[in-house]
Amino acid sequence: MKPPASRVPYVSYDPTRHLLLTPQDDEAPARVARLRALGIGESPLPAFDEFARKLARTTRAPYSMVNFIDERRQYFAGLYTPDQDRAVELGPAPASAQPGRVMDRDHGYCPHVIVRRKALVLEDVCDYPRFAGNPVVDEIGIRSYLGAPLIDRTGMALGTVCVVDLEPRPWGREGLETIKSMAAELVEQIHSMEKQHSDVP
Repeated sequence: MKPPASRVPYVSYDPTRHLLLTPQDDEAPARVARLRALGIGESPLPAFDEFARKLARTTRAPYSMVNFIDERRQYFAGLYTPDQDRAVELGPAPASAQPGRVMDRDHGYCPHVIVRRKALVLEDVCDYPRFAGNPVVDEIGIRSYLGAPLIDRTGMALGTVCVVDLEPRPWGREGLETIKSMAAELVEQIHSMEKQHSDVP
């Protein structure tokens, strides 16, 4: 079943460079249904904020997110920033949203990770024409990114875990293995949350 016309996934395209800047995400409607069944992805969770803090400390990155993506937006259910652990504005958000938790789907690199279904390492985003033109470069100053998908027991890519820096970072093989292992760790945590929820009478 196709989503209603008003919820067709937003895709940005740069005709001058023939680059698809935001990938088509055909799984988004099914992902939204799965996230709702799990009860995650629409509000912040202390456990996810704590996980983001742990991820930032492990990678020594200033910003870290647990990110869930629907047809139009990204929601940071887990967020760590260097600003005394308070959310900073990472992109345009509706007035009703909690500041710093919402970002448009055409901003950032997590939409690529969730469609690719594999980790993405950008030591300097400016080295890649497809990624250098992303709005987060000019609007926020992001220069490096490291992210991995959260693929659950159903095979669904639920979202991502990622870290970003405002300076180029040599993440290397160690960074790649770290982000992949921590994504797997969070998936197990989500499965445990699901089991606990299903065990509640």
